[in-house]
Amino acid sequence: MTRESGSPRGVLARRLVQLYTGLVLYGVSMGLMLRADLGLEPWSVLNQGISRHTGLSIGTVTVAFGALILLLWIPLRQRPGLGTVSNVVILGVVMDLTLAWFPELSSLGARIPLLAFAVVLNGAATGLYIAARFGPGPRDGLMTGLHLRTGRPVRLVRTCIEVTVLVAGFLLGGSIGVGTVLYALAIGPLAQFFLRRFAISGLPPAPSRVVAGTGSSPARAILRK
Repeated sequence: MTRESGSPRGVLARRLVQLYTGLVLYGVSMGLMLRADLGLEPWSVLNQGISRHTGLSIGTVTVAFGALILLLWIPLRQRPGLGTVSNVVILGVVMDLTLAWFPELSSLGARIPLLAFAVVLNGAATGLYIAARFGPGPRDGLMTGLHLRTGRPVRLVRTCIEVTVLVAGFLLGGSIGVGTVLYALAIGPLAQFFLRRFAISGLPPAPSRVVAGTGSSPARAILRK
């Protein structure tokens, strides 16, 4: 579903609102998944494991690791955008703020619905910030960059990355559980739904090139999941 875009200035304003609303909500969803304490998505499992060994907050690790991933974009010839840089800075900061504001829960009856809400919120946040078209997040860019450079299917590249990250995070003490499985099963359909829901009319077709060579945009990659 799309909405009328109005003037070019109005389109830009909406894109910026979507970008930063999506990134803030993404950080909130990550913090809420941690508070649900029923298992995290793969990258948060790794960040939590590193956090436990370094003494840094998980949000700080998220920011630092996002910046390190951007270094991998250089040999992949990826081009960061406003959304890429904003992603690196905002997610971890908002995640730490959410953890400071939202108390730990002991009741399973409260943690289960919190987990479900966090996963749906993450899907909505993904749709918001990717549909704004200001560039992929560092992790999405790594996925599409490897896809383009190796010629391997997006699903295979994404699976290999996330399994590697998940195993490394688990070995470092990150939390794996039903939330990890729920996220893996639900995030594709949720992201697909919300990408269409938050699509902005008046924008040119999504580019088929993210780096030098032929390939797919992050939005198309998710829609094919």
